[in-house]
Amino acid sequence: MSAYQLWVDGRNTVGHGDLIPVEDPATGETCHSASASDVDDAIAVAHCAFKSGVWAKAPRETRASVLEKAAALLTQHLPTLIPLEVQQTGRAVREMNAQVPSLVRWFRYYAAVLRTEERPVLPTSGKLHNWLERVPLGVVVQITPFNHPLLIAVKKLAPALAAGNSVVLKPSELTPLTSLLLGPILKEAGVPDGVFNVLPGLGPVTGKALVSHPLVRKVDVTGGTAAGRAIGSIVGANLARYTAELGGKAPLIIFEKANLDAAVNGIAFGSFIASGQTCVAATRILVHQSVLSDLVSRLRQKCESIARRMGSPTNPDSSMGPLVSSRQLAKVEALVGETLSRPELAQLLCGGHRMSGLSPLDGTDFSKGYFYPPTAILLQQMGSRPDRPALWKEEAFGPVIVLAAFDTEEQAVQLANETDFGLGAGIWTEDLGQAFRVSEQVESGIVWVNTHHRNDPSSPWGGATSESGVGSENGIDAYHAYTTTKSIIINYASAEESLASDDWFKEGADGVRYG
Repeated sequence: MSAYQLWVDGRNTVGHGDLIPVEDPATGETCHSASASDVDDAIAVAHCAFKSGVWAKAPRETRASVLEKAAALLTQHLPTLIPLEVQQTGRAVREMNAQVPSLVRWFRYYAAVLRTEERPVLPTSGKLHNWLERVPLGVVVQITPFNHPLLIAVKKLAPALAAGNSVVLKPSELTPLTSLLLGPILKEAGVPDGVFNVLPGLGPVTGKALVSHPLVRKVDVTGGTAAGRAIGSIVGANLARYTAELGGKAPLIIFEKANLDAAVNGIAFGSFIASGQTCVAATRILVHQSVLSDLVSRLRQKCESIARRMGSPTNPDSSMGPLVSSRQLAKVEALVGETLSRPELAQLLCGGHRMSGLSPLDGTDFSKGYFYPPTAILLQQMGSRPDRPALWKEEAFGPVIVLAAFDTEEQAVQLANETDFGLGAGIWTEDLGQAFRVSEQVESGIVWVNTHHRNDPSSPWGGATSESGVGSENGIDAYHAYTTTKSIIINYASAEESLASDDWFKEGADGVRYG
């Protein structure tokens, strides 16, 4: 089977790096990777396309029409994109059947931004007309992770293309295939050659060459905090712009006035969607002491139900898929093992071990994949214990949650804010006043009340602390972040008026203007 190639200058291109194995036991796909010289070539192509103005200076209406056509074409290609997304991520097809069709909203939203954008006119004095234009930055680099390959790519691409930039996208080496298929789709939609390019590759080679290139004017990355810091230091040295959506350790608070059935459903969705491999996964569940026992009983039943229905990711009845790699599985096992090694602190409620044997749903051999069940661990007396387990602090990126009890609203807020990350948080209560009070006190860029994971193109998505990122995605702010402001000032006074008032060095002049 021939390997997937790079997408550069509007065509498939052979990469000069090592072949990347895209793990899937059914097909064994491989993908070309980009070497440092491939990066130089792709950025040169993107820069040339930008300077030509074929996209950067195209009318807003033209760019809007292309984005709208991209949305329509993406819909047409769903039968190809969804199975491939399942194959490379291992996520259950029921998730991708819901997620991938929703991506058209980003192209349509930013098309609407282009069609409705107003140009501010500033209140200057005298006979001057001053307005602002939004102009593109140039070549921008986007680095996306393995967990939502298409979703995160489209979230970044739509505002960048709307603004008129040329884009070089580096998808995760674990899941590059669907991002490569965006190339032909966007070309058919009308994106000119060289404006959108895809370079799969490894971070230390392809990624480093991309983010350190002097022609790159912005880097937008989604990934871990350590990688985000390293990339940010390189980008800063080039005085380029930087947006980063990084780590999370989201709290989910369940108050005594919550509907417990709805709250358990919320925990399950917030914690176990994508097998827990999301940056906003609800991983720290804080429960009012008065409802803890009841909630634990219901949560156990929910977790057991999910585990019973796990099977092949391609099975539409499968509830949850495997983790993406052996490395990710090992990390989850290590964090769970460390926590459970302290029985005075931790009590296992469900899960806790890699799955083996055959799926009762469809006979899938769990031992041949990286299947890990929904896992819940109850931490004892957290309010009086200074020694927190690593699982309380670190991002496991798997279907693992810890529960802790609280007695007061103040204690719940304190525990919720006990993290270096501040990306997402959830609150479950039917007390409207409490919902307002706590949502204001929780230190998080996104707070959901009686729901979780809601994501709309118009709603900003970013962290409240440096550990969780820089800047945000979505909304008008993301579009602005891919532009720079150009101020245009026109003097419309007559020549006679200008001669009378604007001769700075006129002899005997007094009361000369300034500014």
